[in-house]
Amino acid sequence: MTKPDRPLDDVERAHLVDPTDTTYAIDRFAPSPDVADLVRRHWVPVWHLPEGRSSEQSVLQYPVCLIVVAHDYARFYGVQSGLSRTTLAGRGWAAGVMLQPGAGRLILRQDVSTVTDRHLELSDVIGSEVVHDVRAAMTDPHDPGCRRAAAGTLEDAVRTFLPVDDEGLLVNAIVDHVEHDPSVRQVAQVCDAFGLGERALQRLTRRRLGLTPKWLIQRRRLHEASERLREGPGDLAAIAHDLGYADQAHFTRDFRRVTGMTPGGFARRFTGGADR
Repeated sequence: MTKPDRPLDDVERAHLVDPTDTTYAIDRFAPSPDVADLVRRHWVPVWHLPEGRSSEQSVLQYPVCLIVVAHDYARFYGVQSGLSRTTLAGRGWAAGVMLQPGAGRLILRQDVSTVTDRHLELSDVIGSEVVHDVRAAMTDPHDPGCRRAAAGTLEDAVRTFLPVDDEGLLVNAIVDHVEHDPSVRQVAQVCDAFGLGERALQRLTRRRLGLTPKWLIQRRRLHEASERLREGPGDLAAIAHDLGYADQAHFTRDFRRVTGMTPGGFARRFTGGADR
């Protein structure tokens, strides 16, 4: 499989990977420049597990909708406000599109809050033809050319929803600001940066993301924590402070509530220790 763009990118840190799990591999592709306002990333996982085994994939999803076509299902996903879990078994593949924050409502033609923590059949959203075409492209999941062709087919389908409207571009900018400025710890800071009142910002994020501004900040902190903890438990009190938590106890409670693991337990996955 091709390697990610860099050792640990902003998408990978959302995947609470078990480094000992070698039953799957994931290709990740950047979108074509002309659809960058609609598409954040393509990913194509391929897996093969022995009979009787399964592999649970846990993801701290970004504030975006997903399109996924697999060998046996095709869905449009809203954001999972908690932890997104998918269980892999047997042999299989999927071709996925991580949309940009402003894209969901354009494709759904309704508020994204209607699909928070749920999914729709993709054929009901963009038609069944694209599902057929993606599966036709994936004649050999182990062939890099087939994987890219499947991703390209999905990209062509999404391209028809261009251009992104001004409100969608604003939402893209707001999410990018929160995700890449760790000094943003309060909703009021986001309001000030974009000249919005708090109620206006709340209505905007509910309509376009299905989420609250506070959720955006909390999720960014958990993504940062996931990245930091891969280097080992280290000084958890210092990590909590750097992420803006009042103390280590609040950080541990927040991380465990969403992921089901303590920060130390997650970190030990990467240092050869237990993960529980």
